[in-house]
Amino acid sequence: MAFPYLEAVVGFMIFMYIFETYLDLRQHAALKLPSLPPSLRGVVSQEKFEKARAYSLDKSRFHFVHAFVTIVEESAILLLKVLPWLWLETGGVVEKLGLNPKNEIIYTLVFLAFTTLWTQVTELPFSLYSTFVIEARHGFNKQTVWLFFRDMFMGLGLMVLLGPPILSAIIIIVQKGGPYLAIYLWAFMLVLSLVMMAAYPVLIAPLFNKFTPLPDGELREKIEKLSSSLKFPLKKLFVIDGSTRSSHSNAYMYGFYNSKRIVLYDTLIQQCKNEEEVVAVIAHELGHWKLSHTTYSFIAMQVLTLLQFGGYMLVRNSKDLFQSFGFSTQPVLIGLILFQHTIMPLHHLASFGLNLVSRAFEFQADAFARKLGYAVPLRAGLIKLQEENLSAMNTDPWYSAYHYSHPPLVERLEALDKSDKKKQ
Repeated sequence: MAFPYLEAVVGFMIFMYIFETYLDLRQHAALKLPSLPPSLRGVVSQEKFEKARAYSLDKSRFHFVHAFVTIVEESAILLLKVLPWLWLETGGVVEKLGLNPKNEIIYTLVFLAFTTLWTQVTELPFSLYSTFVIEARHGFNKQTVWLFFRDMFMGLGLMVLLGPPILSAIIIIVQKGGPYLAIYLWAFMLVLSLVMMAAYPVLIAPLFNKFTPLPDGELREKIEKLSSSLKFPLKKLFVIDGSTRSSHSNAYMYGFYNSKRIVLYDTLIQQCKNEEEVVAVIAHELGHWKLSHTTYSFIAMQVLTLLQFGGYMLVRNSKDLFQSFGFSTQPVLIGLILFQHTIMPLHHLASFGLNLVSRAFEFQADAFARKLGYAVPLRAGLIKLQEENLSAMNTDPWYSAYHYSHPPLVERLEALDKSDKKKQ
C-alpha cells in the first residue's frame, strides 16, 4: 500500500497551524497586559507603551484572520487537487498559444504564470489592508496607492525578467544532472545567490528607493572613524529614503571583501536625534561583520541547501509521491513543490535552530558594541527604536523563542546590564 503523502502533509499543516495559533494566543494575551515589563518601567513612556500595545494588538488580530484564510486555502488546494487540474489545463493553454506542450520549460513557465497570478490576487486584499489600514492607522504608512501598485508591478516585472532563465536552468540541470544532481543544483544556487547579493543593492534596490551619500558632518566622520578603527573596508556610506514608504527604521551592510557599503534609513537618523545612538547601532552591525556572523550564516544556509537537494534526489522519481497528490506525470517544478511540502517538519526544525543561532549572534553583536564603549548609546538607541517602531513591549517567552530571530528588547537590555555589572 502506497504511503499517504497527501494526507500526511495536510495533517501536518493543520497540526502546525493549531500549534502556531496556540503560540499566537499566548502572545495576544501578553500584548493585552496593561502595564510595561518591570525592567522597562520608567524607561519607556506610558504613551509610547499604549501606542505600541494598540499597534501590536491590531497586527495580532489581522494575523489570526490571515493565517486562518491561508490554511483553509492551502488545504483546499491540496485536498481538491487543484494543482494537478491546473497542470493539465495548462497544456491546452500552451497549445492555444501555438507553443509546444511537450517542451517542459515552456509548459512550466505558463503554469507558473497562472499560480503567480493566483497568489497575487489572493494576497492583494491582505497587503492593501495591512498597508493602508493598519500601518496608516498607526502612522507608519507613507506610500500612496499609486506607489504601492508601482512597486507591485515592478516586482512582477523583475520576476518575468529573471524567473524564466533561472527556472529554465533548474529544469535543465534536473533533467541532465544524473547522480551528481544535488551538487549541480547546489552549485547553481550558490552562484546565483552570490550574483544576486552583488546585483540586488546596485541594480534592483535603486529601482524602489533612492540612495544618496551621507552628507559630510559629525555623523559621517564618526562612522568612518569607527569603521577605520575596526579595519572595516568601507567604500560608500548611503542614506536610503525609507520614509517614502514607511516610518519604520533600519540599517544594513552589504558588499564583498574589500568593498563594503553601509546603508542608513533616513528614518533611523530622524528617530535617533543623538548621533552617538546611530553610531552605536552601526557598531552593533559591524560586530556581526567582525565576528563573522554573516559568513557563518551563509555557510549554514549552503549546507542546508545541499542537504535539501540531496533529499530531493531521493524522492524526485517517486511515482507514489506524485500520484498521491494527483499527478500522473513527474514534472521538475512539481517535484520541487511536493518535496518542499514533504520536508516541512525538517524545515520547521531548521528554522527554529537558525533562530536560536541568530539570537545568540545578536547578543554577541551587542556585547561587541559594548566593548567598544557604546553600551549607553546602544541601550538608548535600542529603546528609541523600540518606541518609534511601536514594537511589542510584552512578549510571551514561548512565542518569541519560536518566532523571533532577534531577542526581545527586555532580554537585550538585561544582557547589556549584566555585562556592565560584571565589568564593574
